[in-house]
Amino acid sequence: METLFELKQNIATVGEQLIKVENELAQKAIDPKASIEDLQELQKTEDGLKERMSILTKRHDSLEAEQKAKFDKQKSEGAGESNTKQSQIINAKAKLIRATMQNSAVPAEAKEILSQHYKNNVFASLIDDTTTGGSDFIPKNSGTSVISEPLAQNPLRNVSTYTTIPNLELPKVSFSLDDDEFISDSETAKELEATGSIVEFTRNKYKVFTDISETVINGTNTDLVATVEANLRNGIAVKEKNVAFATTPKVGQEHMSFYDDTEVKIKHVSGDSMFEAIINAAADLEDAYGANATVLMRKVDYFNMIKELSNSSATLYGRPAEEVIGYPVLFCDKATSPVVGDFGYSQFNYDIDALYETDKNIKNGMNTFVVTAWFDHRIKLSSAFRIADVTTTP
Repeated sequence: METLFELKQNIATVGEQLIKVENELAQKAIDPKASIEDLQELQKTEDGLKERMSILTKRHDSLEAEQKAKFDKQKSEGAGESNTKQSQIINAKAKLIRATMQNSAVPAEAKEILSQHYKNNVFASLIDDTTTGGSDFIPKNSGTSVISEPLAQNPLRNVSTYTTIPNLELPKVSFSLDDDEFISDSETAKELEATGSIVEFTRNKYKVFTDISETVINGTNTDLVATVEANLRNGIAVKEKNVAFATTPKVGQEHMSFYDDTEVKIKHVSGDSMFEAIINAAADLEDAYGANATVLMRKVDYFNMIKELSNSSATLYGRPAEEVIGYPVLFCDKATSPVVGDFGYSQFNYDIDALYETDKNIKNGMNTFVVTAWFDHRIKLSSAFRIADVTTTP
């Protein structure tokens, strides 16, 4: 069967021939030397081409209408929730959420879709479940028309390592030497001797809650999934920052904080000003860590430092922070003292298991969707970091 494109080509070809015959017939019609037989032959050819044109045009219009109807049908069936891979994932996530809200089993096809989607993507989310096929669907960015609070930002996502491996154990350094006397006085060698060369990740349970109105639950799958994911991602980001920059960590969570002085014990380096303290801290790092160093600090501290350095001049305010300090800078409102170092030695590991629960407030109609998950944050080498302190003037 001819395609629509081939029909268009055939129509164009016949059209060119018809124009040529019509022009020739018009010329011969005014030529007294042309015989009646020639005119009749050209007239016959013209009629034949017109008939061919009519047949081809009808076939073209019929095929075009058929394809348009097929396209319109597909568009109609997929309106609002187009039948694409992405919409299948959104629909599967929505089924998981609604099933949890209704205290019913998650449909098998939803589990299968989510399992296939995340099978080869380790950091597709922070809760990766490729074994049960359904736990992993949080958090992913998705468009939404539902008004909600802005997502909380965790700058560690840009520099720290994130994994989802149960019972994870890692070596603290990626290589060793047969003669360690050359590094016997380094901070790394001392740390390895004191704490061992293996980092073991543990399971630390936490819960993230998000309230969802009945109108959102009964709305479109896209809005439902986007709202739940945005709220949960917001909670996860806040939780990560809280444990990583806790000045007084909770019992059992001491090892997660850069500021812990009982287990982590990151070295403090001081200076007479914020700028001097940060530069001194970076300079105190071993070369391997200093080459990949990043400064993580509060934005208010940075602007106060700029104010002091610029001496009321606006020259430094428009310059990138990296140009001012000489190292990449990330801002975090929880970093009460700047942390300088190679954040590749900061690692978050999430367990693949996740539990979903729900509760409803009958009075206001709000449904609470709860995710219980387990993660650990380990500072694999304290010697890869320094904390910058400003010397207090007596």
